[in-house]
Amino acid sequence: MTTIDVPASRNYQVIVGKGLLSQTGSRILPFCKGNTAAIVSDETVWGLYGSTLEASLKDAGLAVIHYTFPAGEASKNGENYLKILNFLAENKLTRSDVLVALGGGVTGDLTGFVAATYLRGIAYVQIPTSLLSMVDSSVGGKTAIDLPAGKNLAGAFYQPSLVLCDMDALSTLPQEIFRDGCGEIIKYGVLYDKVLFDKLLAEGFSFDREAVIARCVELKRNVVAEDEFDTGARQKLNLGHTIGHGIEAQSHFTISHGEAVATGMAIVARAGEKAGITSGDTVDAIHEILEKFGFPLTTGYSAQQLFTSALSDKKRSGGTVNLVVPREIGDCILLPTPVGQLQSFIKAGLA
Repeated sequence: MTTIDVPASRNYQVIVGKGLLSQTGSRILPFCKGNTAAIVSDETVWGLYGSTLEASLKDAGLAVIHYTFPAGEASKNGENYLKILNFLAENKLTRSDVLVALGGGVTGDLTGFVAATYLRGIAYVQIPTSLLSMVDSSVGGKTAIDLPAGKNLAGAFYQPSLVLCDMDALSTLPQEIFRDGCGEIIKYGVLYDKVLFDKLLAEGFSFDREAVIARCVELKRNVVAEDEFDTGARQKLNLGHTIGHGIEAQSHFTISHGEAVATGMAIVARAGEKAGITSGDTVDAIHEILEKFGFPLTTGYSAQQLFTSALSDKKRSGGTVNLVVPREIGDCILLPTPVGQLQSFIKAGLA
């Protein structure tokens, strides 16, 4: 078991290990001054782990209510956000009670935004059940819902009180969903850690899950501690995301987040090489690791289509989009790119 302290506007711990789901009740009590825990989960995850979590919370003396919604990115919307708020109000949840997000990134983002805004803020605990949410979305306090115009366009920075990453939850993940999280893990290697990158390249899917997840959380912890509100260094975590979100949007979210980000990394690396930023060896290494994990290196969507989606990206600032471009493995830069040049940059990476 590994515990990582995250210093932020609310300090908290991320615990990585086995058997944590059944320990949730005792671990959550310090953050619940009332007597009720409200669980939010999608229908698939609730069917797998809902009863275990509910029993643990009840054993700790808490009353439990739960809200479930259909699994998938399409549920991360304003309609479900308002439904959950009304559900909490109807059940008279107070600011002394606690929310529990049980599930992947969609559940965590949605529940976190509810927690940030219900009664102007209520404590919440993240229990990520997918690899991607363990290494990325459950840590750092970004919460959001999607709008018709784009992904994550309404949200808040709001830190959880605790994050529990139970390795046992990964045993029920379909291989394609597990692979999805590997895209984000590769991203951390490209951004910050050549040793991690080389380990993944050598071991493929057989990597030590607990050790790698803990390392990714440490890397994100370091970034959040430096730039909690995403005004500088934290923007590097968007490597592959501007183009990746465009791929997701153009596919109507039939292409997963991890796959889209992986393809986005390959595209931006090739474009970076043509711009004289990314070394050829780095492009080759990124191609090699993505192919090892079964990710596509390009997309059938045009530069015009991806550019259109990028115009709605939340990382746009006025007439500029901050792209994250690798120079070498473990060394990336922020490249402020005028909107007028973005389409040609994307086009260079598609070739």
